[in-house]
Amino acid sequence: MKAHLIKLLTQPDDAWVAIRSEEEQHPRQYLPHLLLWTLLPSLCLFIGATWTGWSLADSERVRLSTASALQLSVLLYLATLFGTWLMGVFVRWMSRSFEARPTLNQCIGFAAYTATPYFLAGLVALYPNRWLAAITLLLASAYASYLLFVGLPKFMRLNQDRGLPYAASVWGVGLLVLVTVLVGMILLWFNLLSPEYLRPQALP
Repeated sequence: MKAHLIKLLTQPDDAWVAIRSEEEQHPRQYLPHLLLWTLLPSLCLFIGATWTGWSLADSERVRLSTASALQLSVLLYLATLFGTWLMGVFVRWMSRSFEARPTLNQCIGFAAYTATPYFLAGLVALYPNRWLAAITLLLASAYASYLLFVGLPKFMRLNQDRGLPYAASVWGVGLLVLVTVLVGMILLWFNLLSPEYLRPQALP
Protein backbone atom coordinates (compact mmCIF):
# COMPACT_ATOMS: atom_id res chain seq x y z
CA MET A 1 0.00 0.00 0.00
CA LYS A 2 2.81 2.43 0.90
CA ALA A 3 4.70 1.46 -2.26
CA HIS A 4 1.69 2.29 -4.43
CA LEU A 5 1.29 5.65 -2.72
CA ILE A 6 4.91 6.63 -3.34
CA LYS A 7 4.78 5.43 -6.94
CA LEU A 8 1.54 7.31 -7.62
CA LEU A 9 3.29 10.49 -6.51
CA THR A 10 6.62 9.85 -8.26
CA GLN A 11 6.10 7.26 -11.04
CA PRO A 12 2.39 7.13 -11.88
CA ASP A 13 2.93 5.24 -15.16
CA ASP A 14 4.60 2.32 -13.40
CA ALA A 15 2.17 2.52 -10.48
CA TRP A 16 -0.89 1.99 -12.66
CA VAL A 17 0.60 -1.06 -14.37
CA ALA A 18 1.44 -2.61 -10.98
CA ILE A 19 -1.98 -1.77 -9.52
CA ARG A 20 -3.86 -3.37 -12.44
CA SER A 21 -1.70 -6.51 -12.19
CA GLU A 22 -2.34 -6.84 -8.46
CA GLU A 23 -6.07 -6.26 -8.86
CA GLU A 24 -6.24 -9.10 -11.39
CA GLN A 25 -4.39 -11.48 -9.08
CA HIS A 26 -6.04 -10.39 -5.83
CA PRO A 27 -9.48 -8.75 -6.19
CA ARG A 28 -10.26 -6.01 -3.65
CA GLN A 29 -6.55 -5.33 -3.17
CA TYR A 30 -7.53 -1.65 -3.07
CA LEU A 31 -9.60 -1.95 0.12
CA PRO A 32 -6.81 -1.28 2.68
CA HIS A 33 -5.74 1.77 0.67
CA LEU A 34 -9.28 3.10 0.50
CA LEU A 35 -10.39 2.35 4.05
CA LEU A 36 -7.23 3.62 5.73
CA TRP A 37 -6.41 6.70 3.67
CA THR A 38 -10.02 7.84 3.79
CA LEU A 39 -9.55 8.11 7.55
CA LEU A 40 -6.90 10.81 7.15
CA PRO A 41 -9.17 13.75 6.21
CA SER A 42 -11.80 12.62 8.73
CA LEU A 43 -9.33 12.47 11.62
CA CYS A 44 -7.72 15.77 10.65
CA LEU A 45 -11.13 17.40 10.40
CA PHE A 46 -12.05 16.19 13.88
CA ILE A 47 -8.84 17.58 15.37
CA GLY A 48 -9.06 20.85 13.49
CA ALA A 49 -12.73 21.43 14.31
CA THR A 50 -12.34 20.74 18.03
CA TRP A 51 -8.90 22.19 18.75
CA THR A 52 -8.04 24.80 16.16
CA GLY A 53 -11.42 25.98 14.94
CA TRP A 54 -12.45 27.85 11.84
CA SER A 55 -11.51 31.48 11.44
CA LEU A 56 -14.74 33.09 10.23
CA ALA A 57 -13.63 36.65 10.95
CA ASP A 58 -10.41 38.45 11.70
CA SER A 59 -10.92 38.36 15.44
CA GLU A 60 -12.46 34.99 16.27
CA ARG A 61 -12.37 31.25 15.80
CA VAL A 62 -15.41 29.00 15.87
CA ARG A 63 -15.02 25.44 17.13
CA LEU A 64 -17.39 22.48 17.26
CA SER A 65 -18.31 20.40 20.27
CA THR A 66 -16.71 16.98 20.41
CA ALA A 67 -20.00 15.26 19.58
CA SER A 68 -20.66 17.52 16.56
CA ALA A 69 -17.11 17.16 15.28
CA LEU A 70 -17.37 13.39 15.57
CA GLN A 71 -20.63 13.41 13.63
CA LEU A 72 -19.06 15.54 10.91
CA SER A 73 -15.97 13.33 10.70
CA VAL A 74 -18.01 10.14 10.43
CA LEU A 75 -20.23 11.80 7.82
CA LEU A 76 -17.17 12.81 5.79
CA TYR A 77 -15.74 9.28 6.01
CA LEU A 78 -18.98 7.65 4.83
CA ALA A 79 -19.51 10.27 2.11
CA THR A 80 -15.99 9.67 0.79
CA LEU A 81 -16.49 5.91 0.70
CA PHE A 82 -19.84 6.31 -1.02
CA GLY A 83 -18.45 8.78 -3.55
CA THR A 84 -15.56 6.44 -4.40
CA TRP A 85 -17.91 3.49 -4.82
CA LEU A 86 -20.24 5.56 -6.99
CA MET A 87 -17.34 6.64 -9.20
CA GLY A 88 -16.35 3.01 -9.59
CA VAL A 89 -19.87 2.17 -10.71
CA PHE A 90 -19.77 4.94 -13.32
CA VAL A 91 -16.31 3.91 -14.54
CA ARG A 92 -17.59 0.36 -15.00
CA TRP A 93 -20.76 1.52 -16.73
CA MET A 94 -18.92 3.78 -19.16
CA SER A 95 -16.32 1.12 -19.97
CA ARG A 96 -18.78 -0.62 -22.30
CA SER A 97 -18.70 2.34 -24.67
CA PHE A 98 -14.91 2.16 -24.99
CA GLU A 99 -14.47 -1.61 -25.42
CA ALA A 100 -12.95 -2.13 -21.99
CA ARG A 101 -14.05 -5.02 -19.79
CA PRO A 102 -12.94 -4.30 -16.22
CA THR A 103 -14.70 -5.77 -13.22
CA LEU A 104 -16.59 -3.55 -10.80
CA ASN A 105 -13.93 -4.12 -8.14
CA GLN A 106 -11.21 -3.03 -10.54
CA CYS A 107 -13.15 0.14 -11.32
CA ILE A 108 -13.69 0.96 -7.64
CA GLY A 109 -9.98 0.34 -7.08
CA PHE A 110 -9.11 2.70 -9.91
CA ALA A 111 -11.37 5.37 -8.41
CA ALA A 112 -9.82 4.86 -4.97
CA TYR A 113 -6.24 5.27 -6.19
CA THR A 114 -7.16 8.22 -8.40
CA ALA A 115 -8.67 9.97 -5.36
CA THR A 116 -5.41 9.64 -3.39
CA PRO A 117 -4.51 13.36 -3.76
CA TYR A 118 -7.83 14.26 -2.12
CA PHE A 119 -7.09 11.94 0.81
CA LEU A 120 -3.67 13.54 1.32
CA ALA A 121 -5.15 17.01 0.99
CA GLY A 122 -7.16 16.26 4.13
CA LEU A 123 -4.09 17.17 6.16
CA VAL A 124 -4.99 20.85 5.80
CA ALA A 125 -8.06 20.23 7.95
CA LEU A 126 -5.71 20.26 10.95
CA TYR A 127 -5.62 24.02 10.52
CA PRO A 128 -8.98 24.96 8.97
CA ASN A 129 -8.61 28.03 6.80
CA ARG A 130 -10.79 28.97 3.85
CA TRP A 131 -8.02 30.07 1.50
CA LEU A 132 -5.67 27.26 2.42
CA ALA A 133 -8.47 24.72 1.91
CA ALA A 134 -9.41 26.21 -1.46
CA ILE A 135 -5.81 26.24 -2.77
CA THR A 136 -5.16 22.71 -1.53
CA LEU A 137 -8.38 21.44 -3.09
CA LEU A 138 -7.39 22.96 -6.44
CA LEU A 139 -3.95 21.35 -6.29
CA ALA A 140 -5.42 17.98 -5.32
CA SER A 141 -7.93 18.22 -8.15
CA ALA A 142 -5.17 19.01 -10.64
CA TYR A 143 -3.05 16.02 -9.63
CA ALA A 144 -6.04 13.68 -9.43
CA SER A 145 -6.93 14.77 -12.98
CA TYR A 146 -3.37 14.02 -14.05
CA LEU A 147 -3.55 10.55 -12.49
CA LEU A 148 -6.85 9.96 -14.26
CA PHE A 149 -5.66 10.92 -17.74
CA VAL A 150 -2.34 9.13 -17.38
CA GLY A 151 -3.70 6.09 -15.60
CA LEU A 152 -7.01 5.19 -17.24
CA PRO A 153 -5.59 4.11 -20.62
CA LYS A 154 -2.90 2.04 -18.90
CA PHE A 155 -5.21 0.57 -16.27
CA MET A 156 -7.87 -0.35 -18.86
CA ARG A 157 -5.23 -1.36 -21.45
CA LEU A 158 -6.60 0.93 -24.11
CA ASN A 159 -4.84 2.92 -26.79
CA GLN A 160 -4.87 6.71 -26.63
CA ASP A 161 -7.69 7.02 -29.17
CA ARG A 162 -10.07 5.28 -26.78
CA GLY A 163 -8.36 6.00 -23.48
CA LEU A 164 -8.41 9.80 -23.61
CA PRO A 165 -12.14 10.20 -24.46
CA TYR A 166 -12.88 7.62 -21.76
CA ALA A 167 -10.81 9.59 -19.24
CA ALA A 168 -12.49 12.85 -20.27
CA SER A 169 -15.92 11.27 -19.72
CA VAL A 170 -14.87 9.97 -16.30
CA TRP A 171 -13.49 13.41 -15.42
CA GLY A 172 -16.83 15.07 -16.21
CA VAL A 173 -18.80 12.51 -14.21
CA GLY A 174 -16.29 12.75 -11.38
CA LEU A 175 -16.80 16.50 -11.10
CA LEU A 176 -20.55 15.97 -10.92
CA VAL A 177 -20.20 13.24 -8.27
CA LEU A 178 -17.83 15.39 -6.19
CA VAL A 179 -20.19 18.36 -6.17
CA THR A 180 -23.26 16.19 -5.53
CA VAL A 181 -21.69 14.32 -2.61
CA LEU A 182 -20.38 17.52 -1.02
CA VAL A 183 -23.69 19.33 -1.35
CA GLY A 184 -25.58 16.31 0.00
CA MET A 185 -23.21 16.09 2.94
CA ILE A 186 -23.63 19.79 3.75
CA LEU A 187 -27.42 19.59 3.56
CA LEU A 188 -27.48 16.53 5.80
CA TRP A 189 -25.08 18.17 8.24
CA PHE A 190 -27.08 21.37 8.67
CA ASN A 191 -30.63 20.01 8.40
CA LEU A 192 -30.50 16.72 10.28
CA LEU A 193 -27.48 16.67 12.59
CA SER A 194 -27.85 20.17 14.09
CA PRO A 195 -24.19 21.09 14.70
CA GLU A 196 -23.29 22.54 18.08
CA TYR A 197 -20.90 25.48 17.92
CA LEU A 198 -18.80 26.52 20.89
CA ARG A 199 -18.37 30.12 21.96
CA PRO A 200 -15.96 31.93 19.63
CA GLN A 201 -12.52 32.46 21.06
CA ALA A 202 -10.32 35.44 20.30
CA LEU A 203 -7.40 34.89 17.97
CA PRO A 204 -3.97 35.27 19.57
